[in-house]
Amino acid sequence: MGILDGIVEWLATQVMNLLDLISTSVLGALGCDMGTFKRYFPAAETMYEIFVWIGVGLLLLNLIWCLFKNFAAGLDVETEDPVKLLLRSGVFLLCIWYADDVVNLALSIGGTPYNWIVDSALPAVQFGNFNSTLLVIIGVIANGSVALIALILLIILAWNYLKLLLEAAERYITLGILVFTAPVAFALGASRSTSNIFKSWCRVFASQLFLLVMNAWCLKLFTNMVAEFLANPLAL
Repeated sequence: MGILDGIVEWLATQVMNLLDLISTSVLGALGCDMGTFKRYFPAAETMYEIFVWIGVGLLLLNLIWCLFKNFAAGLDVETEDPVKLLLRSGVFLLCIWYADDVVNLALSIGGTPYNWIVDSALPAVQFGNFNSTLLVIIGVIANGSVALIALILLIILAWNYLKLLLEAAERYITLGILVFTAPVAFALGASRSTSNIFKSWCRVFASQLFLLVMNAWCLKLFTNMVAEFLANPLAL
């Protein structure tokens, strides 16, 4: 069993070293700014102007349609006050044109607690050390192939932590899509008939931003737990 234990222990160490590499890369790349998104998806920034003009076109078409419906006001057709409609359309036209600044302001607000969490001073942790610590603990309470038991536990731990990292990356990509398609969402806010779509976009944008911050918080809690476990493995 000596050779098998050696192979299993080497595999477990490589799994944790890989997890440590992925964790460092993901936490360093994600954030509430779109720098990483632009680097990996440069076409999004290139085609951003297209969405701006699509948003302007949708807003003007919706404005003309809503004004045209006023001619059928006597036929029990739901209409809007033309003056208020024009004022709202003007406001949202400015929002479309300066959508990048508006969204970046929201990202900077949401990025403040994110940076606080990521930059918080916590004990440094190397996931590769987790394997040797686990081997010691299992060796105290178990007999037989201790390394194999440790490998199974490490794979379960690594898989669940990797899923959390992938979820954070998925939320970041979703947030990036919402940011670069914001002009189209702003185009739907001027009219009462389409304002619900704009409100839904706002809710999704705010929720993704909040959940991204919560993902960072959970990841930092987990790494802090691992650091404390490595410092006092038998304190449980």
